[in-house]
Amino acid sequence: MADKDKNNQGAEDTGHEWDGIRELKNDPPRWWMILFKLTPVWIAGYFLLYPSIPFVGGSNSKGLLGWTSLGEYNKGRQEIDSIRAPFEKKIAAMTAKEILNDPEMANYAVASIKQTFGDICAKCHGSGGQGGHNFPILADDDWLYGGTIEKIQETVTEGRGGIMPSFKGRFTPEEQKDLMQFLDDAQHGKTFEPGRKVFMGETKAAAECPTCHGENAKGNYDVGSANLTDAICRFDCTREGLEHTLLHGVNDDGDPMTRKATMPAWRSKLTDVQIKKLAVRVFLFGGGQKG
Repeated sequence: MADKDKNNQGAEDTGHEWDGIRELKNDPPRWWMILFKLTPVWIAGYFLLYPSIPFVGGSNSKGLLGWTSLGEYNKGRQEIDSIRAPFEKKIAAMTAKEILNDPEMANYAVASIKQTFGDICAKCHGSGGQGGHNFPILADDDWLYGGTIEKIQETVTEGRGGIMPSFKGRFTPEEQKDLMQFLDDAQHGKTFEPGRKVFMGETKAAAECPTCHGENAKGNYDVGSANLTDAICRFDCTREGLEHTLLHGVNDDGDPMTRKATMPAWRSKLTDVQIKKLAVRVFLFGGGQKG
């Protein structure tokens, strides 16, 4: 206890003790007290230099430095824009295909359009083009309207809104059963002959399937019809899902149960440069088709 008293240097005892440890009234370290006393000076200096003190009406002091977070942001944007300017000027004079064939410009296009893709495209197609519920995958090589860089640019610019009419009531129960079996088998490389005849319009229902999907059922880029043989479906590849699409169609305004599938046009919301960059980014997800 004598050593403890010596080290306390005469500090006042509060009278509290726990497990042999006494609580004393020691002054804080000198450096701490100096900083504490300088705090009001620092606060006053900050209030003078930076916008801080609110006034009546919602305004505040501007500060002697005139600094604002918005001004700092704009300064940063100007620095970035000055770095991007030569690339933007060059890319504006190039076609999407030329950009794609120039590795440096393609890399720039992908990097500089990343935020725009995230803002307007990722919500439906996923941040990596992996698609979403009832929205197409952009990273595979299955395309309704074609996957060349020109077709992708056209899709982003003009949008897409294909239509498949509702066939409800067009088939007899037997024809519908046979057609569904044909569609199911076609996804596995098989041909169900009775269903093929329904598909080709050789039965009483006189179906018009080959008009859009082709006689080989592999689809047609010109009208955006789906390939029925690759087991890749926009909505649902199950027997029930295919039957729903067959009976209620796609974008058929006359059927309240129709599938909805519309890609908006972005020509009025994005610049030509942004659209070219988006086309390059989508192409480079891995599913783009060479012309």
